[in-house]
Amino acid sequence: MDPALPFVYRRTELAKVYCAALEGRGVLDFTSGLFLAAPRRTGKSTFLREDLIPEMRGLGWEPVYVDLWSDRARDPAELITAAVRGALTRHDGPVLKAAKRVGLDRLNVMGTLSLDLAKVGQPGGATLADALERLHQQSGKPIALLIDEAQHALSTEAGTQTMFALKAARDRLNQGTGTRGLHLVMTGSNRDKLAHLVLRKSEPFYGAGITRFPLLDRGFVEAYAQWLNQQFAAGMQFEVDALERAFELVGRRPEMLKQVVGESVSEFGGAAALSAQVASNAKELQRRAWRDFESVYNGLPDTQKAVLDGVARLSPDYEPFSEDAHQAYQAVMGKRLAASTVQAALDALREKELLWRAGRGAYAFEDDGLRAWYLEQHRSPPHIEGPSEG
Repeated sequence: MDPALPFVYRRTELAKVYCAALEGRGVLDFTSGLFLAAPRRTGKSTFLREDLIPEMRGLGWEPVYVDLWSDRARDPAELITAAVRGALTRHDGPVLKAAKRVGLDRLNVMGTLSLDLAKVGQPGGATLADALERLHQQSGKPIALLIDEAQHALSTEAGTQTMFALKAARDRLNQGTGTRGLHLVMTGSNRDKLAHLVLRKSEPFYGAGITRFPLLDRGFVEAYAQWLNQQFAAGMQFEVDALERAFELVGRRPEMLKQVVGESVSEFGGAAALSAQVASNAKELQRRAWRDFESVYNGLPDTQKAVLDGVARLSPDYEPFSEDAHQAYQAVMGKRLAASTVQAALDALREKELLWRAGRGAYAFEDDGLRAWYLEQHRSPPHIEGPSEG
């Protein structure tokens, strides 16, 4: 591996397994959709772009990728629709330009779907199912729609309805053809959040399963060490075991490992100290993350702490006004909380970006790291005396 080039670690075999499962080949079956969950910054998006999409193209599929966190100011429904519209434009572009030159906004070519690209997903316009079917026809390929951080779609009503529209599109393009016209891949950085797409009968992909995305293993660390050590003289190289330990301490997050290595190089005090420095810096990063969480938690009013405790212990089945939830709050506060107090606490925790709310009123932690830290620190509910409101 050329040290002059950026480090890239390929997971081609994993991509092959997922594509086979999307087609219904092999032991795994993801024909209803592949829902991948893993903590933030552990390599999901890189895998989609660098491994899964190239594998799909190699199979003759037409991948369409959208990241719902690329512009959090826009409604997720708009981002998904824009991605599909963009793919349609690439295929319909020459015909569309010719049609517009003679004053036509809609396309009707060789008896295929007639639709106005500017109004896809809009009231009175073509549905997403129409648009995806048109893309399937124009490209002559199976469509693979990959939605990164898909759970964010449930944060708005329009986004939720778009998820239902995608289910309808999947059912239409895959029914009775013998081949599959639409493959769906959705990722999420929070398993509890992503589960809201599949757990309940009222949700769009009820019955599908959540698949744990495999975190990068020692093979990644060995490949990174090989690339890295080409840049250092003998006796000044990184030990694989030290890098592996550091990688584990930072939650197997590639960018954080690179940060640790960078700090170790800049603070390097001799070849013998290099491995110890890597481990030391990784531990400091972990302590830094926990300190941030602890600082935020300690500043919360008591009622918000009680509600946060309920979410932590009951997720993914947490329902804010259920009897189980009220008992959880009471275990912390020593008294039953009014519904209005619970709602005010939930709203405040969302404002502080500690909790996330799905469009239909379900809640989960915004960051899995905070929930992990909280449950580690509070193995049983904390007992708060002299409750304050907030």
